[in-house]
Amino acid sequence: MADWDAAGGYPALWDWRRRVSDLYSAVRAEADPRRAWTLWREVRDGLFRDHPQSPLEPEARRGFAGLPVFDYDPAMRFHVGIDPLEAEPVAAEAGRDGALSLKPFGRTRGLAEALGAELTLFWVAGYGGGVFLPFADATAGAETYGGGRYLLDTIKGADLGSEFGADLGSDGSGRAVLDFNFSYNPSCSYSPAWVCPLSPPANRLRVPVRAGEKAPQLE
Repeated sequence: MADWDAAGGYPALWDWRRRVSDLYSAVRAEADPRRAWTLWREVRDGLFRDHPQSPLEPEARRGFAGLPVFDYDPAMRFHVGIDPLEAEPVAAEAGRDGALSLKPFGRTRGLAEALGAELTLFWVAGYGGGVFLPFADATAGAETYGGGRYLLDTIKGADLGSEFGADLGSDGSGRAVLDFNFSYNPSCSYSPAWVCPLSPPANRLRVPVRAGEKAPQLE
C-alpha cells in the first residue's frame, strides 16, 4: 500500500478500484480474448498515465508510452480445474498493515503439461477476503519483475472468471480462466512507496512465461 493522501486520497482510491473492477467485467464479457487483452492494455495504460492513484512516480509519467508487455500468446490462456486444498496459512509482509494471512484453498489442474507445475490459489484473510494468485517464473529478475507477477487479485477487481457450485463438484471443486497474457506487475515494482505481497515458493515456476507485462522500464 501507499500514502493515500499523497495520491488523491480515499476517493481517488475508490475511483481506481471501481475502474479496475469495471475493466475486468468488460474483459470477462468480451468473447474474443485478444480483443479483451487489447482493451485491458489500453485502459491500464490510461490509468497509469492519468490517474492520481497510479503507482508510477510523477517523473515516470512524463513521456509515458505504455506499460511494456509481451505479444499476446493464445497458448498462455487456460481453462483449468480448481481442486480443494487444505494447507496452513502463509504470512506475507504488507508494510505498516503488518503481515497478511494467505490461506491456500485451491490447486489448479491443467497447467502442468504446459508450465511444468500447478499453482496454488490463496484466500486473503480479513474482512471480506478475496482470491489471490501471485506467481513467478524463469523470466523473473530478467525479462519480468524479480518479485513475480499477479494474475488474480479479486479484492482489487482482478478477476478473469470462474465457475463454482454444487453442480460442478460435490467436493467444492470448480473451474477458472487463467490467461497469463493478463499477468501484471505489483505496484511496488514501480515505486518504493508501495508494499506488496510477493509470490510464495509454492508458485514459482521453473519455465519461462513470456506473456503479460514485462519488467517495468522506469528510466
